[in-house]
Amino acid sequence: MAEEREYHETHSGTPGWVAVVIVILGIVALGGIVWAWQDSASLASARQTMSTDMASMKQSFGQDISGLKDRLTQAEQANQGLQSDLGVVTKKLRITQGQLKQAREEAEQMANQVRDDTTQKITALDTSVHGELATKASEDDLKTTNGQVGEVRTDLNTTKNDLQMARSELGTLIAKNHEEVEELRRLGERDYIEFTIAGKNKPQKVGNVTVELRGVNEKRNLYNIAVTVDDKRVERKDRGINEPIFFYPHGTHQPEEIVINKVGRNEVSGYLSVPKANQGAASGGE
Repeated sequence: MAEEREYHETHSGTPGWVAVVIVILGIVALGGIVWAWQDSASLASARQTMSTDMASMKQSFGQDISGLKDRLTQAEQANQGLQSDLGVVTKKLRITQGQLKQAREEAEQMANQVRDDTTQKITALDTSVHGELATKASEDDLKTTNGQVGEVRTDLNTTKNDLQMARSELGTLIAKNHEEVEELRRLGERDYIEFTIAGKNKPQKVGNVTVELRGVNEKRNLYNIAVTVDDKRVERKDRGINEPIFFYPHGTHQPEEIVINKVGRNEVSGYLSVPKANQGAASGGE
């Protein structure tokens, strides 16, 4: 009886809150297990997503590398093609320059030969005419003979001018602006007088000639001009810019030339080119 009383007293002395604490601890432990499981699932999902993204990035990077390699290959092929084309163009340019040089030399030789032949013909003609004049007694015959000599000389001079123009198209340097005129001046072979004519039908003295603007077609860069040299007036119509106009002053064997570089509204600008050998005659004509 004493033992039963002691046991009852001992067990009846255990507090009730201990059981509550044990229950709470069990609930907390269960919640921790659930939270740990959810966190583990989230981590596994994140790892899966990261693996997928890494694989996609690797694939995209590989495609970019492949595209860059293809572009580099195409660029190298294009570069090789350009180098090949440049080589072909360079060879053709050398051939063209050689042909042009040969054509200029041949044209100059032909012009010199024709000039020599023309001089001989004029000399022979003058000798023949003087011989005929010595036997003529009539003044009418003398006038007729002089007229024939003048016509023949005019034809010969025209032929010389045409040949000179052809030679110029093959070899003469034509300045297109003030800077190029300065470059030609530095060569020292000819003298250059630049001028501007403003207004039509207003004769203007340029060097040893008189230049008069007769008309302008500004849209087509064409002009009409009259040139007076040694009291002889010559008109040229529908001439283009940078197209030389040749003429021979009296007593000279080398032509002078007028080049119009710019056409404006009732205005033209250009230069007169005079060979050094013509300076004495030009000064005497003034």
